[in-house]
Amino acid sequence: MSEQLKFIVEKLNAEPFRRSFNLISFDALEPLSLLQILNDVFAEINPQHKVDLREEPPEQTVVRMLSFLRVLKYRPKTETETMATFRNSLIEGKKHIIYPILEWLLTRLQELKKRAYLAKFLVKVEIPAEHLQDDQLADMYQTYEDLMEQFKESHKTVDQFRTSGFSTVEIRRDITNMEDEREQLQKRVERLKRRATNVQDNEQMLSACRDLRAEKEREMRLVDMKRELKNQLLHADQHLFRTNQQLRDLKASLAGASAKSLLLQMKEENKVNSYMCNDKLPKEIAGCRKKCVDMEQVLSMPAISESDLDELQEEIDQVHSDINALVEKKALHSNPADDKLAVFRQQASIIQRKKEAATEALKEAMDELAQLDNELKQKRDAVKTASASTLKGDELQKYLASLRAKSQEYKKKKAEIADIRTESGILEKTETVLKSRCRAVQDSLADMEEKEGVAGYRETQEELEKVSALKSELDEKKGQSLDGMSSMADQLHKTILEKKANLGPMIRDVRPLRVQFQELSANHKDKKSTYDMTSAGLESNLSRLDHEVRVLREEIRQDESRYHQLHTARQLAVVKQQLVMAELKSYVPGTDAEKKQSFRDMCTKKIMEQEHAGKSLRAKQKVVRDAHAQNMKQMNMWKDVTKLMQCKKQCFVKQQEQNRRDALVEKELMQQEDRLVL
Repeated sequence: MSEQLKFIVEKLNAEPFRRSFNLISFDALEPLSLLQILNDVFAEINPQHKVDLREEPPEQTVVRMLSFLRVLKYRPKTETETMATFRNSLIEGKKHIIYPILEWLLTRLQELKKRAYLAKFLVKVEIPAEHLQDDQLADMYQTYEDLMEQFKESHKTVDQFRTSGFSTVEIRRDITNMEDEREQLQKRVERLKRRATNVQDNEQMLSACRDLRAEKEREMRLVDMKRELKNQLLHADQHLFRTNQQLRDLKASLAGASAKSLLLQMKEENKVNSYMCNDKLPKEIAGCRKKCVDMEQVLSMPAISESDLDELQEEIDQVHSDINALVEKKALHSNPADDKLAVFRQQASIIQRKKEAATEALKEAMDELAQLDNELKQKRDAVKTASASTLKGDELQKYLASLRAKSQEYKKKKAEIADIRTESGILEKTETVLKSRCRAVQDSLADMEEKEGVAGYRETQEELEKVSALKSELDEKKGQSLDGMSSMADQLHKTILEKKANLGPMIRDVRPLRVQFQELSANHKDKKSTYDMTSAGLESNLSRLDHEVRVLREEIRQDESRYHQLHTARQLAVVKQQLVMAELKSYVPGTDAEKKQSFRDMCTKKIMEQEHAGKSLRAKQKVVRDAHAQNMKQMNMWKDVTKLMQCKKQCFVKQQEQNRRDALVEKELMQQEDRLVL
């Protein structure tokens, strides 16, 4: 996860994103910010995705992102998750979903840009089959597919031209040079023709030259044909040599083999494969799942500081010390002689470890064999495609001899490497066992020292040695004696020897208990793996049953809805049937229903009424149409009368206004005359 996070941060800090993240700041981003960064990467691939997620609904965001990932052909690494879980985790901005997507996008950015560009033209528009029954639509869809194929071919041609290294400037320059050379050759041919006209028998000489040139070209073709035949012969010899070698290998492998031996070999291989499938691989899968769960838990935890790490280390040390104390307590209260199966358990554990080591070696050998087969296939393909004209008969023999020498040297080096690896594994295992024994002995010594009341004796002894060394230096300088310290050191040394003698039987008693502890641990791991597998199977069955229950409930709901719908339709049909029967009874003479008016009579009556109403309306329409011109003329006359009345009204209002103004003017004049008289 750290390498993945480091890669993502480096790519985001570089062009074209130019961010300024570090591992801590990027890991501390909020889910919305992380989704925005993922959307920015999408926008770099396809500018259509350049949006602000705060302004876009979450449902539209997740649909857009999932559609784009489907176009880019992204497959989630966590195949155990369903699409709904992946969708919810993506919209919630979960790190374990977004980090792999970012790593996948940033690893192949240019390739995805090209794929996104091509997706606009190559993603087909899905049309239902029933719509394609229309001939016109089918022809248009076929034309659409043909244009898509033409686009593919055109794009391939453009890519070839882009990667060929030629440019238009170079091509124009080459064309210009070729035209110049053509002109020079034409001039040279004309000069040669003029010279040839002065030579006697020029036509015969020209024909002889043409024949000579034709024979030379034929000779060159024959030489090429001979070279090709030699190459074909060489290929055939090599193929024959390889076939003979395979035949010899098969005969050597089948030498002395019988049906019984082959059957035993197949049974042995079947046992090995069964063990790998039933025991080895489930344990590895369970371990990987547990490791993934632990990593996810660690990833979901907040940032851990140095103080937290120190506290965790102290807790681990405390738990180890408690375990050692319990083991020692159990060793004191139990008698190893009573356990008669300890030896058999020890042998079984040893056989189990050997079996696991053998399976690991087998797996490595199979991987190495597969790798060598792939290399051999690649070499054979390279030999087939390579030109054989570079190797002649003697050179080929020398090359084969050098290959044999290199093969022998390779086998020798490979055997040496295998021996070194085996020895290294044995030494590492021995070192691990010795270290574990040393730690166990030190822990048991510490416990014994604590029980005997001399806790911290070894530390005290080391300190005393240091003090003695300092004291010796001081004694050399000051001339003091160290008899007291030496006697104390001798006494402590004797005490240590006594304690070691007392601890010897206890250590011997602890050894079978350790073997038993290892067996119990292995048994616990097996039971735990069986439990995990059973639990996973039950969970999968439970989810399957839940899905089936939901499907059945949906079917029940649909059936109930259909039942109510059919029941309602049936009731309507019954009512309609009753109406029909009542209508039929009205037509039967001698029944009570005859007195009632039938629907046919009612409808006939309504039709007659509507026909009379239509006739009256048509008569009114005729009267209106005949009087339309006279009415329009009268309406225009009334409009003219209305206009005249309006004009008269306006003139009357203006006259009144003028009279009012004249009266005011007379009144003012009279007031002025009154003032003059006064």
